[in-house]
Amino acid sequence: MIRAEVSWWPGNVETGSGLHLHHLVWGIVLMLIAGFAGFAVGSDAPWSQIAAVAFGVGAGLTLDEFALWIRLEDVYWTAEGRVSLDAVILTTIFMGLVVVGAQPFGVSDPVSAPVAAVTVAQAFVLSAISFMKGRIGLGVVAIFIPLSGLWSACRLAKPGSPWAHRFYGESKLVRAQRRFPADRRGARIRNRFFDAIGGRPSGPQRPA
Repeated sequence: MIRAEVSWWPGNVETGSGLHLHHLVWGIVLMLIAGFAGFAVGSDAPWSQIAAVAFGVGAGLTLDEFALWIRLEDVYWTAEGRVSLDAVILTTIFMGLVVVGAQPFGVSDPVSAPVAAVTVAQAFVLSAISFMKGRIGLGVVAIFIPLSGLWSACRLAKPGSPWAHRFYGESKLVRAQRRFPADRRGARIRNRFFDAIGGRPSGPQRPA
């Protein structure tokens, strides 16, 4: 609807002076209103459910422009904007696992405070390294299964990942590019899936 330039759609609102109000703005406003309403109505049905749905819609509009959060520029239709889809899918997987009963950080039974602290800390550290290396799926697994993130944390990062850009020299970056070629089957499937749910980017595909 944004690309079709539907004027009333939140992502297409523009003031007379040319100020573009991204749907990130509408998402934040909706979350603020829904969050306040959720506390105000308590558990009264159906208002608490309506507030929860509104909060979820606001969160979706906000996460959809995750690339704008971290770049502070409009890269929505570019290859760099694909990080927004990564964020949305990651959040969806995490919340879905929680809804079906999975226990984040692998802490399911009462344990001592030190054990719980160490378990949560290793999950945060190992999953963060996995995400920075572009290993999104393995990063999610690391949150739920203790120490499973060691595998992805020790593996080669994807060439387009923040970890590779920050820590890899030329020789190791070449290794990563050989390990994860842009035309590999998994990358093609991923790009087609992202094109289907988020639209084709206007620029070249970023390295996977």
